Amino acid sequence: MFEKTITSIFMVPTLQIPRKKLRENEFINGYINDVNHNISYNDSVYLLFKPSNIRKFKRFLDNEYERTTSIIEDYDYEDGYIVVVYKLNPHLKKDFNLVRQGKYSKTSEKFQKLFPIVVKIMKGGLHRDELSLQCRIFKKTQDLIDFWEKEFDMSFEEDQEVWRGWVEEKEVLDIKNIKGNVK
Repeated sequence: MFEKTITSIFMVPTLQIPRKKLRENEFINGYINDVNHNISYNDSVYLLFKPSNIRKFKRFLDNEYERTTSIIEDYDYEDGYIVVVYKLNPHLKKDFNLVRQGKYSKTSEKFQKLFPIVVKIMKGGLHRDELSLQCRIFKKTQDLIDFWEKEFDMSFEEDQEVWRGWVEEKEVLDIKNIKGNVK
């Protein structure tokens, strides 16, 4: 299991791909670039998949090409990895820049409305509704503040954000690192 990138948490959902479709097609993570690809696209995201059912993935990809004009390219790596590159919505550029600066609570209402307020999660075999991670981060909810204050034994200031900042290296796809971390 890979730690979700900030790209996955705050940029991929703006593509409006149903979460269930991402899960079903074994989405791994989203990135802002790919060091091993010969073409680099600005203002784009690279979605990495490792589908076990290639036919199902092909149907998903065909549907995506029909659903949106945002796909720039798709390509494969050995061992069954597939990357799909999407152009980000240019109307959200300011918000994406704020995300890169770690200023999540400063993003626009329009941007924040693209994320679910509540998500269904499974705990102990039961479904329950919880505030989405993004909503908690945007609104700086008390549970996140309490968590980080306990984690770091410190008090949060009013102007602090409640999520980690952008680290460029963690947001760039390097398939060699991915393969090296798969056990």
